[in-house]
Amino acid sequence: MTVVKTRRLARELVLQGLYAEEMTHDSPDKILEDLKSRSTFDDESSTFFERLFTTTLKQRDWTSALIEERLENWDLGRVALIDRLVLQMMITEMVFFDDVPPKVSIAEGVEIVRKFSTDESSGFVNGILDSVFHSLEELSVPTD
Repeated sequence: MTVVKTRRLARELVLQGLYAEEMTHDSPDKILEDLKSRSTFDDESSTFFERLFTTTLKQRDWTSALIEERLENWDLGRVALIDRLVLQMMITEMVFFDDVPPKVSIAEGVEIVRKFSTDESSGFVNGILDSVFHSLEELSVPTD
């Protein structure tokens, strides 16, 4: 059983949950239950994990549009699934989590994609997240 005491591990579990939801279309509640049954969380990590997972799912259409706006000569459907999920998660964190500096979100996204995706993915993810970072003040952020 994994002991989750850091936000990095929580983010990695969120990625697993997002991937599970994408592949199985199980309910988010079932996926949360499954992931939490296989890990032990401290209180802060548990809250962060649940909030990041649910907010990323809630904002996925909005974050997908932000990603697509930044793709040059690419369609969102051609972006590797893991890369897209990491981008959605980290954009959500940058925009909706005031207690995490955006540069930390970018660095975490790059490290997570290095671990779970291809060698080329880290530069791609870094570029998209950096573009979002530089436009944070101009974004029309959904309110609910």
